[in-house]
Amino acid sequence: MVPILGITSSCTAITASILEDVWSFFGSVLQEHKSIKRDSKIAGDFIDMSQEFTNSKIQKRAVSNSVKSVIFAKINTNMSDVNRKWFYMIVLSIIWGTSYILIKKGLEGFTPIQLGSVRIVITSFFLFLVGYRSIRNISKKEWFWVGLSGLFGSFIPVFLFSYAETEIDSSIASILNSLVPLFTILIGFLAFKISFTRNQVVGVLTGLAGAILLIYIGSDINPNQNYWYAGLVVLATILYACNANIIKSKLQEVSPMGIAVGNFAFMVIPALILLFFSGAFSAPVREGTYFMSSLGYVFILSILGTCVAKVMFNKLIQISSPVFSVSVTYLIPVVGILWGLLDGERFSLWQVGAAAIILLGVYLVNKKRSVSQF
Repeated sequence: MVPILGITSSCTAITASILEDVWSFFGSVLQEHKSIKRDSKIAGDFIDMSQEFTNSKIQKRAVSNSVKSVIFAKINTNMSDVNRKWFYMIVLSIIWGTSYILIKKGLEGFTPIQLGSVRIVITSFFLFLVGYRSIRNISKKEWFWVGLSGLFGSFIPVFLFSYAETEIDSSIASILNSLVPLFTILIGFLAFKISFTRNQVVGVLTGLAGAILLIYIGSDINPNQNYWYAGLVVLATILYACNANIIKSKLQEVSPMGIAVGNFAFMVIPALILLFFSGAFSAPVREGTYFMSSLGYVFILSILGTCVAKVMFNKLIQISSPVFSVSVTYLIPVVGILWGLLDGERFSLWQVGAAAIILLGVYLVNKKRSVSQF
């Protein structure tokens, strides 16, 4: 088994890489925003100058519309240079694929309840710090769906995954997470009347078949694992699917940051109560061998795996479809398995083939072709 120090170094490296990519992305967005503001100022000055040369309303309107057309054409051109939904999908795959090994390592020093509550409290603190203004525009009607989204998309799954990984490998948990797209289509159709295509059905079922194959091979390699706990992960995927459909159907007018901050505004008080009664920072826990390292893993998990990823996932849902957004779970097992290998979990070449089937499912789900809708 790779020593704790090795895992820590690897986690630090991947964290730095992800933060660099995210910082670069948002830096480019900020730069574009500044450019647009500069162009708008120039446009405003140009219009003011035109007013000095003419008093005709028709001429003023013509000048203004011409300048605006140039500015918006530039905006559209810049936005088309980057396919944002694929960027979000790849980064989220890396972040969430790493989350499972971080949960596993966090459980070395905390119980599932302690880990989940610490994770929610840390995430809440940082989200409130950077995005508290974003919840001002949430209407009373939307608050109900924001709270439900937080319950289904974060609060309950955090504890389900923590308990599940006390018995099953982190790689198995990441594989089971691939069930989310299937449940997203079923719940979207049954509860929200969202149509889907044959391509999506075939793609989801192909990905699901690959996930099942991975699970079957994994159970053969690790016969001593308690797969009843895998049911907790399955339940979490159903809740994730509900959350994806809620955001797409009910929260399209709320910003991604607003949804994330609103989610944790509902969760932070229950999490603080659980944190207090769980004894997460009691003397016996603090004096444990793995307390500091586990706290470090949970901190990384909270900032990247929950805080950053939550905002990015909400945005991904809004700019794509629920099925595309949760197709990120097809790539998560690849990352999760790699971390499992580094931590000494067994893996075979047959599982590589199963992972390829999962990627084929991603291709089929997102293949651009005119197909019949159900």
